[in-house]
Amino acid sequence: MVVKTGRKRLGDLLVESGVITNEQLEFALTNKTKEEKLGDFLIKENILTEQQLIEVLEFQLGIPHIHLNQYSISPDLLQLVPAELAKRTNIIPIRREKNKLFIAMADPMDYFAIEEVRMATGCQIETSIAAKDDLYRTLTKYYDLQESMEAALLDIGATVAETQEEIEREDSPIVRLVNQIIANGVAQRASDIHFDPQETDLRVRYRVDGVLRTERSLPKHMQNIVLARIKIMGNLNITENRIPQDGRIKTNVNFKPVDIRLATLPTVYGEKVVMRILDLSSVANSIDKLGFTEKNEVLFRNMIANPNGILLITGPTGSGKSSTLYAALSNLNEEDVNIITVEDPVEYQLDGINQIQVKEEVGLTFATGLRSILRQDPDIVMIGEIRDFETAQIAVRASLTGHLVLSTLHTNSAVESISRLQDMGIEPFLLSSSLVGIMAQRLVRRICRDCGENYTFTNRELEIMRSNGIEGVTHGRRGRGCPSCNQTGYRGRMAIHEILPIDRNIKEMILNRSSESVIRDYMKQKGYYTLLVDGLLKVAEGQTTTSEVLRVANVD
Repeated sequence: MVVKTGRKRLGDLLVESGVITNEQLEFALTNKTKEEKLGDFLIKENILTEQQLIEVLEFQLGIPHIHLNQYSISPDLLQLVPAELAKRTNIIPIRREKNKLFIAMADPMDYFAIEEVRMATGCQIETSIAAKDDLYRTLTKYYDLQESMEAALLDIGATVAETQEEIEREDSPIVRLVNQIIANGVAQRASDIHFDPQETDLRVRYRVDGVLRTERSLPKHMQNIVLARIKIMGNLNITENRIPQDGRIKTNVNFKPVDIRLATLPTVYGEKVVMRILDLSSVANSIDKLGFTEKNEVLFRNMIANPNGILLITGPTGSGKSSTLYAALSNLNEEDVNIITVEDPVEYQLDGINQIQVKEEVGLTFATGLRSILRQDPDIVMIGEIRDFETAQIAVRASLTGHLVLSTLHTNSAVESISRLQDMGIEPFLLSSSLVGIMAQRLVRRICRDCGENYTFTNRELEIMRSNGIEGVTHGRRGRGCPSCNQTGYRGRMAIHEILPIDRNIKEMILNRSSESVIRDYMKQKGYYTLLVDGLLKVAEGQTTTSEVLRVANVD
């Protein structure tokens, strides 16, 4: 059904609906590029959300909005609309009734695309609206992944000699399948892809926004060839499957550079492989993108402005410590400053910064790397992690001789870091002289912008808010679940922080070996936010939910 509305333009529809103003429309038409669609520009500039755009089109044009995960698309439809046409016009066929073809598209006002599909299929076209991400995921799943999977299954009967050739030839089905699994992971914003061998199959799982879910299962007989292909990509030894191996893959997905860290682990059902996806285009390179409250951002900037001393960022694995360190280094990276890092592994490569990769097998540990760094006349030193007394001791010595040292520590709170360093054997007088600040952080999921709605806090939530000094807030937000967020109600993550600047009083407390509770009480008295309070302030602002904050921060 090509809607006859006198071919109204999208901008006019949006202004009529009161979603945008005439000034905003003018701004968009003046600033967008010729190829860019108006809707895409408005969403990119945060003038409206994709959900608002869909609602206007649905109401004004009478075109239904659908969720593609509720449809199973038959192979006949995929043959009727070839992959090249579907991707170019950004449509997906969903069902067919006699001579009527129902399609989903992000822009139902793209009459050229509708006409092209009608000409190619010879069918009358009925349109519906789908979210852009939903469309992209479905196109990848049905056209690319399914196609690669079927081709790989047909091809799997090859001999061992042919197999070796297959996994090295770029156009072979198994290579396309593995590339497609990676591309699909990037499309879904996964941070990790797990290949889990089970007794009867090989499971492919994606970790999206910190939560693991199974994407698909591959037949058991494909396990060895798929894992061998991944090992070749990471320059690992494909004949060695008794010991863990680590590697790295550099590739491009949809013209974006993607760096992948690879780790294998022998299990009873074969080797488990985990790929950590480092999307180089999305790395936070400025402090204002780290999600600080205004007060915490001032404290953090003051700490990194120190000419010397140790700044520690603490938290468990996967709490965003590296991103924060890289953002701090990008902020400090000036032409007249010599910055050297020792990391294990080097996650993101930064221009103008000298980065050293730890290689324990040849004796290049954090401690030896750090010793040699200090002879390279650095101004700022970043140590990936303080793991032992030797590294901690050299870090302290470096900070006392005029260097700013940034590092991470695996502790649960800012205050715990002080006792951890004392337990490692660092004397209190050295610690009080060298520390300039400690920041603990965790990642919480952010409420989906497209399906977020207001709700009234429960009595328990109100009680937690009040007991942490947050008064007068009765409503929060939560996500209903929509295609944009894969029905989870959350999309993307943000950090919550606990910052402890080391002032004169805390230096005294460290010297006197005061207990953690004494330092905590002082923090409260000075008005520094704990992880819980910082998280609850973000709940009050409608950015995340109480359950997310309580998942990562303890109730005192």
